[in-house]
Amino acid sequence: MKKSLTAWAGTVLVACLAFAGCGSQKSNDSADSSASPASSSAAASSAADGTTTNEAVFPATIDTKFGPVTVKEAPQRVVALGWGDAEVALSLGVQPVGAADWLAFGGNGVGPWVSESYEKTPEILGTMELSYEKIAALKPDLILDVKTSGDKERHDKLSQIATTVSLPEGADNWLTSTKDQVTMIGAALGKPKAAAAQLDEVEKKFAEVTAAHPDWKGKSVTVATKTSEGWGAYLKGDTRLEFMTKLGFVQNPKVQELATADSGFAVQLSAEQLDAIDADLIAAFPIFIDTAQITDDATWQKVPAVAAGHAFVVDGDLSNAFSLGTPAAQLWALDKLTPLIEKAVK
Repeated sequence: MKKSLTAWAGTVLVACLAFAGCGSQKSNDSADSSASPASSSAAASSAADGTTTNEAVFPATIDTKFGPVTVKEAPQRVVALGWGDAEVALSLGVQPVGAADWLAFGGNGVGPWVSESYEKTPEILGTMELSYEKIAALKPDLILDVKTSGDKERHDKLSQIATTVSLPEGADNWLTSTKDQVTMIGAALGKPKAAAAQLDEVEKKFAEVTAAHPDWKGKSVTVATKTSEGWGAYLKGDTRLEFMTKLGFVQNPKVQELATADSGFAVQLSAEQLDAIDADLIAAFPIFIDTAQITDDATWQKVPAVAAGHAFVVDGDLSNAFSLGTPAAQLWALDKLTPLIEKAVK
């Protein structure tokens, strides 16, 4: 894992604000030789129950930033490179032969909420820096790079290896929404109904929690992070903020006002600006640092919401699930975050 960051405005920093596993370059020699259907997993496949092979719809054409992409037949060897793309494929019953481990989970490269869905560990590939030779050696017939930077050179190189489904228009810098990611991958794998069912299940669960907590509606929220380089806060379009707004919260306007045309999904905050994160609720998590470097920070402790107990800090698997944005991760995180939010909002 790389721990050095360049300027906050740089591409590497933008990725590191989102991804605690930034730059992971792990490899594994025990890759499976086929993209066989995933084994049953309650966390990952509950929304896809009832799906049969008769659902497959091919050819399937997916609109992307780089133009329409047609998948002519059911893929047999899938490589999943985008943020969370492998988890989405798994939840739809397809085991990638190669995948990127953005959050440095290790093992098969996915969170505990879906890890048992793999029958065999995929080849773990790079994240932002790819070995195209390793990818080509896997002989994929479909590459998923749906939640990604939007770099044309990357897309062009991948497309020379196999049919590549990349991000939708307007989603550069990892701004592909959960809905678009699941819908596009579902179409590419010939499983649009299962994809829609997963999205419906997530919406249903969030609606249930929201209905049980009407007092959350309209309260302001800040999703903040701290790295070895300083503080940051997330903007509209980010997966973590979307998670909170689906529960009825609204973005802290003081944070959103700091956004510029080049901000992407996050803004840097100096210690002097940290008061901007003050809101009815603050959700924070560390990247590359110990959690104590947030909780013991005197500037953090002086933020009114923090001093009043209206903040919480998550780390480990919960932070990863909160950040990932896939349906399985969101449902896993929702169960564990709900009591933390309840306590902080009181």
